[in-house]
Amino acid sequence: MKFNKKQLVILLVAVLLLGFAGGYFGVTLAGGNQSTPEGMLTNNQLSSEKEDMQSPKMEKISQAYNLINEHFIEDVEDQALIEGAIQGMLATLEDPYSSYMNVEAMEEFDEQIESSFEGIGAEVSMVNGNVTIVAPIKDSPAEKVGLRPNDQVLEVDGESLEGLDLNEAVNQIRGEKGSEVVLTILRSGASDPFEVTLVRDEIPVETVYSELHEENGHKTGIIEITNFSERTADEFNEQLEQLENDGMDALVIDVRGNPGGLLNSVEDILENFIPKDIPYIQIEDRDGNKEEYYTNLDNKKEYPINVVIDEGSASASEILAVSMKEIGYDIVGTESFGKGSVQQAVPLGDGSTIKLTFYKWLSPKGNWINEVGVEPTVEVEQPDYYYTNPVQVEDILKLDDTGDILENIQVMLKGLGYDPGRTDGYFSKETKDAVENFQKDNDLKQTGEIDEETAGMIETKVVENIREGKDDIQLEKAIETLYE
Repeated sequence: MKFNKKQLVILLVAVLLLGFAGGYFGVTLAGGNQSTPEGMLTNNQLSSEKEDMQSPKMEKISQAYNLINEHFIEDVEDQALIEGAIQGMLATLEDPYSSYMNVEAMEEFDEQIESSFEGIGAEVSMVNGNVTIVAPIKDSPAEKVGLRPNDQVLEVDGESLEGLDLNEAVNQIRGEKGSEVVLTILRSGASDPFEVTLVRDEIPVETVYSELHEENGHKTGIIEITNFSERTADEFNEQLEQLENDGMDALVIDVRGNPGGLLNSVEDILENFIPKDIPYIQIEDRDGNKEEYYTNLDNKKEYPINVVIDEGSASASEILAVSMKEIGYDIVGTESFGKGSVQQAVPLGDGSTIKLTFYKWLSPKGNWINEVGVEPTVEVEQPDYYYTNPVQVEDILKLDDTGDILENIQVMLKGLGYDPGRTDGYFSKETKDAVENFQKDNDLKQTGEIDEETAGMIETKVVENIREGKDDIQLEKAIETLYE
């Protein structure tokens, strides 16, 4: 069955916002007179499932509830038992995207969908039982301290997150603007965790940034989308029109670190690029039935376009990327996050909700990218120093010292333009010279040794470079590819 874009509204977020806007990919009809897509949960089905609760299969749950309620040595609230049972059933699914949201969580979610929010500004998911950063939000506290995709959050203010579900972990991390939180982070490739201190803030609501890049006689439009919210499509279309009026020759769409958002937002953007003769997305139910969704566009743009992605690009970002890829546009960067499932939110009548995986979303050609990601057509990684770990120096590092921390600092120094001579973790004479030069340029005492102050300044300069887009090899390659 075919549907056009106006017949479906999907809320698509790969992960929970540490601010938070919820981990949610719901499917609802845009109008009350439309038929229910095959596989959609209807009111009649809900009534039928309520009747199933009275079956003999449910007697064990009732017995357990009564046993605890009547005989457990301490008083237990009925609501806590009920919510615990729901969370237990969902946990057995081993699906990071199916979860229970209580009344308070849903109220926060509803508020944050429509407005700005407060927190650290990072999106997280549960990966192999670990709370994992998918992407920090642009200009957020999480980005400013250098949190990155795939960082695992082990502890919050010294309290372990082990055994908590994603919602419970999120509750530990969230907080009001101005409040401080200490996260213990384990970064991929590092042997030891490290701590970062963040001051929670109001997370910026801007989602689209654009510029006209002029080089070698070419005018290249660059539009960065940080997430897909209610105003994103309007902002994108306004800025795209401005770039076209300014005479751009080609376009780069940058969705690196973009965790997803509203599907109706990304589909409104795809209305500019995906012709109506190919679906921009397919939805498949548990029985393998597929529905295709189309734009109303007659023809592709006349100018060249590509999309830049990385491991922090998820959900709606991947829909955009794979749709563009499968109609012939280049995708530049590294493999994306890999979320291809669809969750429907089912209200439970008291303000709480179960978010359950109901469907798969497929690419225009029917490919499923779940746990695989979108593979770029032009694979490019950032410089090595983009992937270094935060530095925590306890003992002063000096000539002839060795170790992983020193290796990490050597990679940082090299990326900042101070050649350490080697990057294998041995403190050589060349490394000492590089440290002295760095200290001189940054008004530090020129000892040639790495103390806490010097290490902190090196890390600060690395974070500044990354945030300012210096040495952005992926973007440079994306622009180059447009004119080949």
